[in-house]
Amino acid sequence: MKSRPLQPAAPATDPQGLPFSPEHGDVYHPRGGALAQARHVFLAGNGLPQRWQGRERFVVLETGFGLGNNFLALWQAWRSDPAHCGHLHLVSIEKHPLPRDALAALPRAAELAGLATQLQAAWPPLVHGLHRLAFEGGRVELLLAFGDVQDWLPELVLQVDAVFLDGFAPARNPVMWTPELMQQIARRCRVGATAATWSAARPVREALAAAGFAVERGDGIGGKRDITRAVYAPVHVETRVPPGRPAPRAVPHEAVIVGGGLAGCAAAWALAQHGWRSTVLDRHAAPASEGSGNPAGLFHGTLHGEDGVHARWNRAAALEAQRAVAHAIATQGVPGSAQGLLRLETTLAPAEMQALLDAQGLPADYVQVLDRAQAAARAGLDLPAAAWFYPGGGWVAPARFAAALLAQAGAAVRWRGGVAVDRLEHDGTRWRLRDASGATLAESATVVLANAHDALRLAGSKHIALDSLRGQISGLDPARLPEEARVAPKLPVSGHGYVLPALDGRLWFGATAQRDDPEPALREADHRHNLAQLQLLSGRPLPTDAAACTGRVGWRCSAPDRLPLIGAWPDESLGLGPLQPRAVPRLPGLFAFTALGSRGLTWAALGARVLAGWVCGSPAPVEASLLDAVDPARFLARAARRERSLSSRRAGPGPG
Repeated sequence: MKSRPLQPAAPATDPQGLPFSPEHGDVYHPRGGALAQARHVFLAGNGLPQRWQGRERFVVLETGFGLGNNFLALWQAWRSDPAHCGHLHLVSIEKHPLPRDALAALPRAAELAGLATQLQAAWPPLVHGLHRLAFEGGRVELLLAFGDVQDWLPELVLQVDAVFLDGFAPARNPVMWTPELMQQIARRCRVGATAATWSAARPVREALAAAGFAVERGDGIGGKRDITRAVYAPVHVETRVPPGRPAPRAVPHEAVIVGGGLAGCAAAWALAQHGWRSTVLDRHAAPASEGSGNPAGLFHGTLHGEDGVHARWNRAAALEAQRAVAHAIATQGVPGSAQGLLRLETTLAPAEMQALLDAQGLPADYVQVLDRAQAAARAGLDLPAAAWFYPGGGWVAPARFAAALLAQAGAAVRWRGGVAVDRLEHDGTRWRLRDASGATLAESATVVLANAHDALRLAGSKHIALDSLRGQISGLDPARLPEEARVAPKLPVSGHGYVLPALDGRLWFGATAQRDDPEPALREADHRHNLAQLQLLSGRPLPTDAAACTGRVGWRCSAPDRLPLIGAWPDESLGLGPLQPRAVPRLPGLFAFTALGSRGLTWAALGARVLAGWVCGSPAPVEASLLDAVDPARFLARAARRERSLSSRRAGPGPG
């Protein structure tokens, strides 16, 4: 799904003092008040809070977020109910989201004011995409889909328990109430799911009934005689699984994670927020001792003219990384900053950069264009080119960040270092992880392979390939440089290599990238390469003598298409099979979270959220097309398409 520029909402006030949409010529809520409508129509109309009681998870789909009153009322009801569900999810679509300042200016009922303040603090940049806002320690989750409801419904991966049908009046905004839209909603509902709306229009009722809902009238509110309530009760029950998702499994909420780098630690962190316990196995004594062990690294978004899956994945991941890193810095003292990053642009002129940004409608709190002088002033370096400024980008110490994620997971995670997994065995119910002597290290119905390249060996993959890139980072004490060569960046800069602000009195910069290079020792030639890149970034006459440099060597695991592997592992014993990744059969309970490449810090938090969604059956935090893009099964689907194409060519044209 391509991104589209957003047109933010600009509410006015009607003569009665109600918030009013000039675009649709309709009020956001009736005179009786938003809170009264939310409670009577959407909560009571869906049997809440009673229907979520005793449930582990309850998922609500809303077709118009509007001013956010339904979410606040839902959240407040959850907080007030001692028997509430373990996890509450609201997935809400909004084509015209409010800017943060407009959201903050809205009047709220006194009992919702505190929750409204939390919502405002978490409000995301107005970027087309799916934005995850978490509250109550992750037990209340708001997934905001910014964009058109017709685009978003086919892309949502979830199983819905209740639906809030809340758009402007059908006569004012008919696209929100079409039979086709109701069919899309029904495809994402569990049997027995409910729906409610303030609208009593006959076409709305008929569209719901045609989609498989049993429809009834309810008492109205705020001057309306009737409202509509419905229960999803299709005549023919299909056994369906949401696109890109394996069938839900009734298994204990415990997992074994192989690999204790950034990916493995993030996986344990995300699973813990769903109430799962994890055992992390690693051959090293401490977390993040291999590819995630550099002293510091970068995280930031990207911007591409085509806005394909890479740009959309990186944008979503950067926004999630900003939240996770900023929290670790603020609450756990992790070294780093989420206050901005510059990425040099050597191809486009500033005017062309701005035209691209305007065409995509990306807001200034996500990315800005700086000419060379502006970028140099922001960086404190004589930069060679204009730059993209990512206000939410930054840097962090990866190992400290990984340890902070484990600490946030707390008692839900057990660390076992100094153990090496030699092989996996499955008895039809559980996986056994054995060492080289055959001893059982652990067993579980759920295993996550977060161990870089070694995931392929343990899974026995024949169709999935991963690359190994050797990278050397260099460190230098800036005090050892002559005054005219001093480099003191105010924020991280990437482009011709990268350079970070000084950490513990040392400037870190780099890095090299050598494919299939097993050399673990530091090389002076690589230090010289990094120094040359730093000279380009800084505009300073740096010495080329590498003797003063220290450094570190590590190997980055990446996929050929430069996207991670996240999701349920395909069952390759069944052959290539389907042409679409989401249709490929899976090995029961085996998952992957690997191939984070050079973007581990950017991808770790979102990737872990995606993984947890696969494992736990919660709504996916990215759209179905992005799940397909990172799904390990994509390689089997591509191989199947190649094989079919070759077979067609070998068969030749049919009889004419």
